[in-house]
Amino acid sequence: MKITDLIALDVRYPTSLQRDGSDAMNPDPDYSAAYVILKTDTGLEGHGLTFTIGRGNELVVAAIQALEPYLRNKRLAEFTQDLGAFYSYIVGDSQLRWIGPEKGVMHLATAAVINAVWDLYAKAQGKPLWKLLADMTPAEIVRATPFRYITDAITPDEALALLERLEASKPQREAEIRAKGYPAYTTSAGWLGYPDEKIRRLCREGLALGWTAFKLKVGRDLQDDLRRCAIVREEIGPERVLMVDANQVWDVHQAIEWVRHLLPFRPLWIEEPTSPDDILGHAAINQALEGTGTRVATGEHVHNRVMFKQLLQAGAVGFCQIDAARVGGVSENLAILLMAAKFGVKVCPHAGGVGLCEYVQHLSIFDHIAVSGSMEGRYIEYVDHLHEHFVEPVIIHNAHYQAPLQPGYSIEMKPASLAAYTYPHGSYWKSVLKV
Repeated sequence: MKITDLIALDVRYPTSLQRDGSDAMNPDPDYSAAYVILKTDTGLEGHGLTFTIGRGNELVVAAIQALEPYLRNKRLAEFTQDLGAFYSYIVGDSQLRWIGPEKGVMHLATAAVINAVWDLYAKAQGKPLWKLLADMTPAEIVRATPFRYITDAITPDEALALLERLEASKPQREAEIRAKGYPAYTTSAGWLGYPDEKIRRLCREGLALGWTAFKLKVGRDLQDDLRRCAIVREEIGPERVLMVDANQVWDVHQAIEWVRHLLPFRPLWIEEPTSPDDILGHAAINQALEGTGTRVATGEHVHNRVMFKQLLQAGAVGFCQIDAARVGGVSENLAILLMAAKFGVKVCPHAGGVGLCEYVQHLSIFDHIAVSGSMEGRYIEYVDHLHEHFVEPVIIHNAHYQAPLQPGYSIEMKPASLAAYTYPHGSYWKSVLKV
């Protein structure tokens, strides 16, 4: 199978109109995707995307187009015979690497391209991505993982031993996933731009659907946060789980003081309490919260495996929030999952964005089957926006993600959605922008 073409699209959805996705740092996001389609000479296609919130999406599309020569006319087998080398090949152009390295716009583009290749590979093998990964041997997983810069945290031999420890029992955990699904929490009731009455209504609707864990956006105004936390805790009761998310708005000392005011509401975690680049700041906040029952969670804006390594080494996080399209796609997420398992930190992926729920379900399911061997105290984020645009949208039953069964990475958008929401010449945007 040969890759004959790469198509990159700027796809944007007007979620800002209803304040869906709003938080203390991002008041009016338009959930968007720099979207990749890999054409092949067999007719099979690989699809991938990376997530943005509107303006700037065109920059990621341009970066994807800069990677096109590294895929055109390449045979899929050239990549899949050594997936670790494939990762190094995609990030290895020295001139493109200079504008990263392995971070920023260039790495977002890398994620979309690498995920598209993994999607194509899973489709070629006739398996959903989680099953493709779960069926790989420990040695194959290790070979597919980029270990450069992280061997002071985990070596290939340590990763191999970790995976081999769970190899014999993988069938039991796969059966458990197929039967029960993977636990989820909902952010859909807690956007910062929602009025109080809407939060109450959405909490009640969530409870009726079986949700037991809810996340609330905080950080704009302390008195508002106290009132809104009280509303959510009143609605969901004392026994259910509450998380809070500040989306990077605080300085370190401010974060510690602010979160102490929220502790009576017993949040499981405080998410992104300060700059995502501040490893030692996160460590200080996590240490200050020791013994309170609230821990730090972060990851959606963590650039790469090296930063995750430092967060784990510094004891800076109680929950590791991998993102399917911020780091270098499936390949780099393998490294992060392995490190989190070694350090004993629970992985609870970020999924607040278009396509991210479809993506991360595969990574968490694989993690449970082959890497951590546990779902206890772990959740995948869920938001109820934009799933109707996907050919194979997520399925939630009783607050659990149901294992995808169709081949691929579940990220293919419907042609009609692409035709309507490709910016600026899709039918929706033409009508709004008058272009």
